[in-house]
Amino acid sequence: MSATVVPLPPNSSSETIDFLRRMASMVSGRNGETLLRAASLIESLTQRAMSAERLYHEEQIESTRNAELREAAELASDAMVGQIEALQSQLAEITATAAAERAAFDAERGRLIGLMQSAESHIGKLTTELDGLRASVDSFNATAVSVPIEVLRLARTQFDVLSAGFARKGDVVSQAMSEIGGFAIDQALTAKKTDSA
Repeated sequence: MSATVVPLPPNSSSETIDFLRRMASMVSGRNGETLLRAASLIESLTQRAMSAERLYHEEQIESTRNAELREAAELASDAMVGQIEALQSQLAEITATAAAERAAFDAERGRLIGLMQSAESHIGKLTTELDGLRASVDSFNATAVSVPIEVLRLARTQFDVLSAGFARKGDVVSQAMSEIGGFAIDQALTAKKTDSA
């Protein structure tokens, strides 16, 4: 249940406090002390009310900011899921193409070996063609899947944000999944550094 904050009317408490203090200066004894205590109590309560109102506004701003951050994290998560699905689809296509090309290569190699056995004069030509095909396959395999390092680093950051968000919510399973995703990206980045060294 949310509380409605009503701002204090300007100067109403200060006018009351001033009035009570003036009255206290005109009244002696216990009544004067009571008026002074009442003025001090009103002043203290006014300060507390203003502090509470300020704190409420700060909490409201923080709540709005947290909601915006959560929404941004959810959008980033959805985008990452879409990217992962697209990459998995591309990987499946590349794997299928590579398998088909590998099968075609193996068939061609068998045919070339048969031709080399039957015709000694064609050995030089067939060897050159075979080397060309091997270079083509090696070149294809070396560039089959590539992801820019900045994309991996961005994904790693998103997993950190998601993990922290799930930790705050107490969602241990989602937090663990986010941490596993981050760990997998760390391994890919570490392997890239090792390959570059």
